Amino acid sequence: MKPPCDEGIIRSAGDGVPCRDKSGPWVLAAAILGSSMAFIDSTVVNVALPALQSSFRTTVVDVQWVIESYGLFLSALILAGGALGDIVGRRFMFVIGVLLFAAASAVCGFSPTIRQLIVGRSIQGIGAALLVPGSLGIISASFTEDSRGRAIGTWSGFTAITSAMGPVLGGWLIEHASWHWVFFINLPMAAAVVAITLWHVPESRNPVGGHIDWLGALAASAGLGGIVNGLIESQTHGWRDPLVLGSLVVGAACLVGFVVAEAKVSSPMVPLELFQSRAFAGANLLTLCLYAALGIFFFLFPLNLIQVRQYSATATGAAMLPMILLMFSLSRWSGGLVTRYGPRTPLIVGPLIAALGFALFAMPGTTGSYWRTFFPAFVVLGLGMAVSVAPLTTLVMSSVDGDHAGTASGINNAVARVAGVLAIAIFGVLMVSVFAFRLAHFLWHFGIPSAVSQQVEANAIQLAGLQLPASLDPARSGIIRTGIAQAFVSGFRLITMLCAGLGIASSIVAWKMIPVKSAASVDAID
Repeated sequence: MKPPCDEGIIRSAGDGVPCRDKSGPWVLAAAILGSSMAFIDSTVVNVALPALQSSFRTTVVDVQWVIESYGLFLSALILAGGALGDIVGRRFMFVIGVLLFAAASAVCGFSPTIRQLIVGRSIQGIGAALLVPGSLGIISASFTEDSRGRAIGTWSGFTAITSAMGPVLGGWLIEHASWHWVFFINLPMAAAVVAITLWHVPESRNPVGGHIDWLGALAASAGLGGIVNGLIESQTHGWRDPLVLGSLVVGAACLVGFVVAEAKVSSPMVPLELFQSRAFAGANLLTLCLYAALGIFFFLFPLNLIQVRQYSATATGAAMLPMILLMFSLSRWSGGLVTRYGPRTPLIVGPLIAALGFALFAMPGTTGSYWRTFFPAFVVLGLGMAVSVAPLTTLVMSSVDGDHAGTASGINNAVARVAGVLAIAIFGVLMVSVFAFRLAHFLWHFGIPSAVSQQVEANAIQLAGLQLPASLDPARSGIIRTGIAQAFVSGFRLITMLCAGLGIASSIVAWKMIPVKSAASVDAID
């Protein structure tokens, strides 16, 4: 899922150095291809997780880190990356980000071990923290206010298409080549982006200048990293392990230090006074809940389809198309809802519809056709998100004064990314616990010998990718595989119902915290 407020970041910026008319399409091409690299990588790697787990014969903890290492650095550093581009030069930092992302993609593609892959993904996240805000900043600086709306529409449309086709292309590459090509496809794209950018995109900076909040960026990175590391590693080492406890304590302390630092530094990455606006605070709390649900869902869903229901990687990528296409086709209609009703009503109704969509995903078992099981759920979830995203962007921008609209949009964008990172860490722990409990109960119920049960249960952290002992006879192996599938579905059902609960919580936040006013009249900070 693309985070909200990308368009808000572009719209809120002042005029920069408008490009020549003939360079306009090239500027958009560079921004679209650059953004698409990050968007595609965020979705394609989820589809590749079962292949990675099988290739490296690893646990769910390691595949969690494949996702979390990227998201952690991207979410913690994206605000600093945008500020760095404003000061040093948007084109320069965009090119640096693309080159870093491409180099990291090569590291990922050639990785012989899961540890090296995780390192490569971390570097990818740093590169994305430079190129994503850089691509948005280039659009805002290269087009005048009159032509910016059309440029945003073109950018949004093409990035939606690439986001939709990315998982399908990635699934096809995984199925017909290998997971390595999921990362290698970034290399020709990066080469094209760099060439177009250096040839056609003018350099631009913020004339006001400013300072980089390095203290805030460091504290945010350490805080998120400590919390995520403690939660994920607890599945392997247990809650009493000194590494787990130390990570959680250090992470919590750094997050407290982040808040203290933001209140004292002269140019904070996250100005705390913005949260004095009840509407802005409500918008970010709503974003945290709703995008947390999306984050954990899209982590587990490909594992469900590929490892439990035996879908191909291509079919898994295509399974999510109805939601993405529905959101794209209804985006203009959703914007009209804000004009007619203001942001509050759509943000109450949209998350409720999304909650229903999540609940529908809890209905299917281990069998049934896609069209009768997951397709209706994706349609409902897509409708709920379509109703929610445009009003959320409008609310964020209108809940603060115009001078802070860009900063507010960037903060909300980062909150959406942080929500996914934390959700995968927190709910991943719960998923493993439920899976292990249900699997143990199944093995006991069917009278599997204790020696075999203990060996299987010891590897429960692999979830549905659990490798059975080669010495098992086919009949007993089939029974245990049935238990593995049922245990995974039990955990998946619980998680999707919790996602539905987060959708309902988002709706309650909108009802309680968003003013009953039109978007144009939402209170702003003086």
